Order: sequence, then C-alpha cells, then structure tokens
Amino acid sequence: MNAAWIIYLPGFIRIKLKSRHGLQAIIANTGWLFADKILRMGVGLFVGVWIARYLGPEQFGLWNFAMAFAALFGAFATLGLDGIVVRELVKNPERQNELLGSAFALKLIGGAVTLLIALIAISLVRSGETLTLWLVGLSAAGFIFQSVNVIDFYFQAKVQSRYTVYAANGAFVLMTLVKIALLLTSAPLIAFAWAGLGEIALTAVFLLAAYRFNHHNMREWRYDGRVARELLKDSWPLILSGLAIMIYMRIDQIMIGQMLGAKEVGLYSAAIRISEVWYFIPMAIVSSVFPAIIDAKKKCEALYYQRLQKLYNLLVILSLAVAIPMTFLADWVMELLFGREYILAGPVLSISIWCGLFASLSVASGKWFINEGYTKLALKRNLYGAVLNIVLNYYLIPIYGMLGAALSTLLSFSLSAYISDVFSKATRIVFYQKTKAILLIEIFKRSRRQEK
Repeated sequence: MNAAWIIYLPGFIRIKLKSRHGLQAIIANTGWLFADKILRMGVGLFVGVWIARYLGPEQFGLWNFAMAFAALFGAFATLGLDGIVVRELVKNPERQNELLGSAFALKLIGGAVTLLIALIAISLVRSGETLTLWLVGLSAAGFIFQSVNVIDFYFQAKVQSRYTVYAANGAFVLMTLVKIALLLTSAPLIAFAWAGLGEIALTAVFLLAAYRFNHHNMREWRYDGRVARELLKDSWPLILSGLAIMIYMRIDQIMIGQMLGAKEVGLYSAAIRISEVWYFIPMAIVSSVFPAIIDAKKKCEALYYQRLQKLYNLLVILSLAVAIPMTFLADWVMELLFGREYILAGPVLSISIWCGLFASLSVASGKWFINEGYTKLALKRNLYGAVLNIVLNYYLIPIYGMLGAALSTLLSFSLSAYISDVFSKATRIVFYQKTKAILLIEIFKRSRRQEK
C-alpha cells in the first residue's frame, strides 16, 4: 500500500514512487529528520545567536571551551557502537532485545567513566577554576543520559526516525523556552549549562515514551555478555576512531583557549557554529538511505556501489551549494547574526565552511567502512587527521591565530575523509568514487548525453 502523502506530489513523481515502498519509507524518514533539524536550525540558531550576543565572546568562549573539552572524551561514552548496532539490528532483527540491552549497559558504563575522566582532566589542566570545572562536568554528564539513545538505533534500523524526531523536538522546544526565560531574567552562564543537560535528559525520557508507544518495553532488554563482547570486538577501533574525530573537530577550540584566550574561542566557536549548522542534511540523508544500500549489497555488488556513487554525488552538490556562496558572504553573515563584536570571525567562516564537503563524504564513507568490516582502516584515517590537526595547530595558531586553526581543521578533514583512502588497496574504490563526485564527473556526463 502506498503512503498517504504521495497523493500530494506532482504526477510524474507520483508515478515513479508508486509501489516502491522501500523508497517511500526512505523519503518519509529523511523528511522527518529534515523537519527535526530545520526546526533546530531555525529556532536553535536564533536562540544560540541570542545567547552568544548576551554572553559576549569571552563567556561564550569559556562555555564552548568546556563543551569541546568534554566532547574530546565522548568516544569513550559512545564506544563506537552507533553504526554497529544499527547494522546488527538490520541484519538480525530477532536479536533486538539482546542487542539493545547489551548496548545500553555498555553505553551507560561508558558515560559514567567519561564523566569521571573529563572531571579529572579539567582539574589538572585548569586547576582552581571552579566555573570551568562545573561547565565541563555538566557537559560530560549528558553522556550518561545519552545511553538511552540506543532506542534511536532501533528506529533507524526500522526507518522510523519520526519517533526520534518527536522525542528530540519535544525536549528541544521545552528547553528552548527555558533558555529564553534565562535570557530574559539575565541568568548567569552556569544556568545555560544546566539547561543544556536538561535537554539531553528530557530527550531520553521522551525516547523511552516513544519506544513504549511502539509496544516495546525497556524491561524486555537483556544484557548478554557474549553479545556485548561481539559488539566491542567490532567497535573498539571505532572508539579510538571517534576519539580521533573529536580531536580533529574540537582540539582547535581547546588549543585556541590555551594559546590565545577565551575571547578568541568565542569568536572562533561562533564561526564554527554557522559552518556546522547545515551538517544535519548529509547526516539525515545518510541515516535514511544506508539501510537500503546495505540491503543492495545482498542482491548485487554493482547495485551496491552504484547507489554509493549516487550518494556521494548528491552530498558533494549539496556541499558546494552551501560553501561557494558562504565563502563570499562570511563577513556579512557574522555581523548580521552576532553583531560587530564577532565580525573578526568572518574569515574563519569562509575557510571552515569548506569542511562540510569532507564531513559529508566522511559520514557516508564511514557507514561503508562499518558495513565492509574495515573499522581498523577507519581508525587509521581518523588518526591521520587527528595527528595532522594537532601538529598544524601547534605551528599555525601562534602565527595566524584563529585562521591558522581553521586552515588546520580543513586540511586534516581533507586528509582523513578523502586523501587517506588512496593509501590502502581496500579503500581505493571509495577514493575513486569520491574523486568522481568532487570533480562532478557524473554531472558532466549527464549534461553531454542530454546535449546529444
């Protein structure tokens, strides 16, 4: 039976989608994820900019330093399980309760350990700074509540992300109202950190409610030591890989904070927030289409790589559509949104916006690495990026300041997400596919065929 929303589409599209129930599910799932992120992008950006203006570059920088510091240890909380669990749920739906129960237990322990490590580390790095300690602690505490996000893995595997959208948006809207109230009452910085933790906790509660609404119960979950070991056996390279990703995505803010100061972190973070605000699009697309791509491999290897190529092509086109205009509008955008205090971050935005191209390719190929069992190779490529970013930041930040950090991140992203694929015979196929996408070869071929 066709989905009800098809009748509202133009006739030529309706004909193509008729009776293609798998494609209908993908489009609907992507639509729900887009609705979620568009709401967050619009409302979240408005409130986020308001908070940045209210706090000023220095306090805003301190908060972002704390969040980046906590995020460095986030890989120990997620344990690299996200893609692994979704893959196993797609392949073995009958093991649902064992997979979810084991993953939940692992992530809960990982979240608690992460909180402890983050608190110890910040105590050593910023000894005596009580506010910074609290900000890091509240940011890291969110990892404990995110253990409930295993429910989202279930909905991803079923291509039913609308329930995750309900949960996340419900928490987001409520806590956005709280943040507005904090702004109107001139609340201190620590209050906004508490509100951030509250949103994560509330999302967990709503996810549990959505899971129950679907006639499932958390009490049915069962921890199985054998299943847990199987998951960790596949995911341990992804733990280190996730750590490497966090290093080359967030180490710049930490090194700026240590080498330049909180104000510079605030300016840099504002630019990064704008450059990353659209990342939800590739993530939503990949999350929705990859179960179908995994399924294609069972039928035909050629179809599998054909669908992968189409995915890379789409992500590159979207990335260029965002990056090219933003390169020239960066100064204007920063002044318009954040005010003249933040205009110095315009050049940072014009560079960092290009990270989206490689971030999109990384999200898509990351799923391919998991599906092919190349988790160790994924670890290697992310380690390349992390090491390069630290080295470049060390040399470029003292010379070029924030611009040096932006350039370091862009170069490390390109190495990790694209160039490193050429080093291994196993991954060279995706390097060629990404190259074809970046050079728009498929688009030019199609144009020539149409001209003929």
